[in-house]
Amino acid sequence: MKWETVIGLEVHVQLMTRSKIFSGDSTAYGAAPNTQACDVSIALPGVLPVMNREAARLAVKFGMAIGAEINRTSVFARKNYFYPDLPKGYQISQYETPIVGRGSLEIDPGDGPKTIGITRAHLEEDAGKSLHGSSGDFTGIDLNRAGTPLLEIVSEPDMRSPAEAVAYLRQLHALVRYLGISDGNMQEGSFRCDANVSIRPLGAAELGTRTELKNINSFRFVEKAIRYEIERQIDILEDGGTVVQETRLYDADRDETRSMRSKEEAHDYRYFPDPDLPPMVLEDAFLAEVKESLPELPHDRRHRFIEHYGLAPADAAQLTNERTQADYFEAVAEATNAEPRTACNWILGELNAALNQEGIPVEASRIDSDALAGLLDRIADSSISGKIAKDVFSAMWNGEGDADSIIEARGLRQITDTGAIEAVVDEVLAASPDQVRQFREGNQKVIGFLVGQVMKKTRGKANPKQVNETLRRKLDA
Repeated sequence: MKWETVIGLEVHVQLMTRSKIFSGDSTAYGAAPNTQACDVSIALPGVLPVMNREAARLAVKFGMAIGAEINRTSVFARKNYFYPDLPKGYQISQYETPIVGRGSLEIDPGDGPKTIGITRAHLEEDAGKSLHGSSGDFTGIDLNRAGTPLLEIVSEPDMRSPAEAVAYLRQLHALVRYLGISDGNMQEGSFRCDANVSIRPLGAAELGTRTELKNINSFRFVEKAIRYEIERQIDILEDGGTVVQETRLYDADRDETRSMRSKEEAHDYRYFPDPDLPPMVLEDAFLAEVKESLPELPHDRRHRFIEHYGLAPADAAQLTNERTQADYFEAVAEATNAEPRTACNWILGELNAALNQEGIPVEASRIDSDALAGLLDRIADSSISGKIAKDVFSAMWNGEGDADSIIEARGLRQITDTGAIEAVVDEVLAASPDQVRQFREGNQKVIGFLVGQVMKKTRGKANPKQVNETLRRKLDA
């Protein structure tokens, strides 16, 4: 039997606020355990939550970016469950009336664009963290994260493969960083994913029984966990068994999922409106302010890069994945006389290689946009060749100065004088009678050897195009 996979994702995004969603505690990462947990965070009797306006602004910003319905009035609810790192015995979340309603996100998993529906995005507080093995045989509780603002983004079950799920996650991750609503740091828990996976006979309309894979914190593990779970469910059904609705954990070391607990339904949490928080009402002025703050979105910027700069779709997509990289490219493209595609190639090639080697973002680059534009100008006006430009780039990266000063100090300026090039070409031809004969007998490939000899004699400074043209003219004479 042929099977179809059905995948829906729930992504928890930590919002980039300085304080928690209902208190003034800091959200800074890495503090000593329980040093950022005030009376609200640890749920002392009689304390009251106060909504963080910035968290609401960031949530609305996301909703507008995905073309979603923004609910002018949203309600906070208590989600009741008992766990050591949840001091109140309930989590403040949103249930029936979230701040962000239906929207969508376009992805391209490699076989063409596809639109993934987003059911909702709701605000909620994070729980604390259990520290296993930190105190001998005991489990420690760190409440620094308790109350950290989260935006839970729930997709429709529109994905049909692990590749589509990863493409959706990457696009979502890029978007929240692009908007500046989250740093998206997966290692620090700022971007966490739960995957709901089920299978059904190909062509069937009814959904199969789903399992939930919890808290997966890397794109690679999301793909591997979903792939394993698909195979596990197929094996169960083809052996005549029944898939059980449950929550499962992914063990990266064993590359397998294992049962954690039976899957709860909404009624298990006994949701009810939080009596300490009134409905949140968004005014027109607030919504207008958020809309005004939206940057040009990645999808729109990608299309503009293709149309205005003539970039290939794949290059435009890569450049616009990160807002800072897109800004850097535009700054270079506008400052140089070189073709925009040349700027694109250098950023995605030499610059990204240098950044990756040192593990730094483009905003920390040792070569700013004006400096790279200056280097590309020297290629465009034939002062240096592309090959020599790579040596100049390395020198610039190592702090030896700008392109012009390095070119002059090292004597790298390209030889473009026709007479000088002809003299070296004549010398090479005279010393290479066998290659000259082979070329004239039809072996066109030998031209590469002759060009190489000229470049060697000029220490790479002769203009390659002029060398090639001069050689062919003299060989054809």
